[in-house]
Order: sequence, then structure tokens, then C-alpha cells
Amino acid sequence: MKEQWKKLFHIFWTFFKISPVTFGGGYAMIPLLEREIIEKKKWLSKEEVTDVFALSQTVPGAVAVNSATFIGHRIGGIKGAIAALIGVSLPTFIIVLGLGMSYFFIHDNPKLEAAFVSIRVTIVALIVYAAIQIAKTAIIDKTTFSIVLIGVPALFFIHPVLAIFLGALSGIVVVYLKNKWGHKTSRKQIYEKDPTANPENFMWGAGI
Repeated sequence: MKEQWKKLFHIFWTFFKISPVTFGGGYAMIPLLEREIIEKKKWLSKEEVTDVFALSQTVPGAVAVNSATFIGHRIGGIKGAIAALIGVSLPTFIIVLGLGMSYFFIHDNPKLEAAFVSIRVTIVALIVYAAIQIAKTAIIDKTTFSIVLIGVPALFFIHPVLAIFLGALSGIVVVYLKNKWGHKTSRKQIYEKDPTANPENFMWGAGI
């Protein structure tokens, strides 16, 4: 029982530390999540975290909150999900409450304006880094690479929800066709065949 509470506290504290630096939305927390969840604590693999972020974007709500809840559940079940949810939400609630109370006194401060300009630029860098890290595990063959090439320009013209739906539909069709033609259809199968394989090489070395 003591070990379970200790684990729940670690889940809470991990997301409590990450939450205050997620300016710009949940995507900015991906590099920090990878460092804490994958590298330090080794709770999940990079592929599992990538899948969690993909799932988090398909349901309503903030990506950061959804991701924390899903990851907490994968690590510690329902209690883990609650611990992660409280951990990721509490700092934001406190910060927003404090800023809301003091906004009318500091919103014209030039130093504060300059700080937020720099923060926004930094967030762009974090999101680009997160996109590159996700791409390493999401783009596993020529087919997924082709979907990215089509999907990114399409986002300028269609609603993100429609893009997610079309992406899911494409995945179902691709897996069906690959199974029918006898091709590998999952990252796990590819890793089992070559455990030392580099995900970047799958783009050109596997698939249709």
C-alpha cells in the first residue's frame, strides 16, 4: 500500500513539475515528458508516449491535460490518472489565478511584454523539437511518410478534426492492404525482426 502511494506521489510530482513550463499548450511539454517519463523513470517507451499524444488530440480538451491523464492511467490505473490530472492542472490553476488577480496592475509593463515575446519564440522551438521527436517514431515506412506529406498541406484547407478522421481512415485502409499483401503492419513486428533498427531508416527500408 505504501509503495502504491509512493508511486502515485511520483506521478503527481512529475506532472506538477512539468505543468508550469508548458507555455503554448501541450506540445511544449513533449520534450520534458520524454526526459522524465522515458529517459529518467522509464515508465513508458517512446512509441507508447507518441501513441498517447496522438490519442490525446482525437478527444476534446487540452492536449496537456488529456496526455497527462492517459499517461497516468497507463502507469498507475485510475488512481494514476487522477494523480497526473491533479498534478498537471494545479500549477496552471494557481498561476492563472495569480495572473488574473494582478493583470490589471502589470499588463502595461514593458519588461513583462518583452518577456512574453521571448517566451512565444521559445515555444515555437519546443514545438518544432517535439514534432521532430514524434516523427522519429510515427514515420515508420514510406506509407506513413506519404501521409505526412499529404496531411501537413491539407491542414491549411481542412478542419483538424476532419484531418484526424481521414488519418485514422487511411491507417485502417493501409493496414488492411498491407495484411492482404503480406507486408509488415506494426512497429512491434519491425522491432522484433531487428531490435537495433533505427526508426528513421524505416521510412525508406520498409512498407509499400
